[in-house]
Amino acid sequence: MRLRTTVAAAVGALALVITLPASAGAAEGDFTYQHVDEAGIAQSSTLVDPRSRECITLPEVQDERTAPAHSPRNNTDATATVFSGADCEGLHFSLRPNGGKASERLKVRSVVFS
Repeated sequence: MRLRTTVAAAVGALALVITLPASAGAAEGDFTYQHVDEAGIAQSSTLVDPRSRECITLPEVQDERTAPAHSPRNNTDATATVFSGADCEGLHFSLRPNGGKASERLKVRSVVFS
């Protein structure tokens, strides 16, 4: 009787594991940064639950003729690596998960989350 209960519990646990949804491949939380719009007005933008392991060029500053973004804040659960150029090129800097931040001196155009 005890063996039957153990086998039933193991089969039930396996069924639960198989039916659980797979990770969506996203860093959970917000990543914010500051930039200047076309009118020269300071703006703040946010990436909410950004995809992991995928380069994200910040749309407001993707054009090299515009000023880059600055003051990134990583409030996601993943490490954010920011890049000075679009398409995750150029100099890079890593921001720790859950509160990593940098000053306005750090200029960024793209980011990837681990």
